[in-house]
Amino acid sequence: MNSPADKAALRAHLLGLRRQASEAQPQAGAALAEAFPDAWVPETADCIAGYWPLAGEMDPRPLMARLAACGHSICLPVVIGDGEPLVFRAWQTGDQLERKGFGVMEPHARQSDCQPSLLLVPLLGCDRRGNRLGFGKGYYDYTLAALRATQPVRAVGLAFDCQVVADLPVQGHDQPLDALVTESRFVVFDRSSGDAKARSGRDDVHRYT
Repeated sequence: MNSPADKAALRAHLLGLRRQASEAQPQAGAALAEAFPDAWVPETADCIAGYWPLAGEMDPRPLMARLAACGHSICLPVVIGDGEPLVFRAWQTGDQLERKGFGVMEPHARQSDCQPSLLLVPLLGCDRRGNRLGFGKGYYDYTLAALRATQPVRAVGLAFDCQVVADLPVQGHDQPLDALVTESRFVVFDRSSGDAKARSGRDDVHRYT
């Protein structure tokens, strides 16, 4: 499934599943915030990158509010151009956002730039090895490659359970996720062994099969 037609069909399928899940579970973002484990909340007051959700995307705002209440600064991504890493600018509740291409909401240019140590990443699909499928622009791949080359950084995908698939097509520039959180569980990807362990909100551990 590496041809453009195959990927387009997969994206359309996953987009439909995500839209249905979003309509059926309006409180999924709050459940996801509860599923995010304390152990993955940075101990020091770091900058954490969230995102402003597009229609149908898993809502990260309850989790962003939880992290901000722990003393962390929140930033949001800004698109600079095709083939360029994202820039992250500071944001807090009440700050005005600007609507940019594809309806993405971004902080104003006057907001200060941030260097996040933890990224909350939107997606269309994620497989059981931590590979992520987005809309194909590669912004998060470029961004994670640039950040990981200079500092320790964790990337956690945010999704509905229905967005997890067995396998996704992978290209050389693709950057895998470190973990995934859904409305029901938190999954850490051990890429060295190809294994993934899932931790539910009740702290019991499962394995994908």
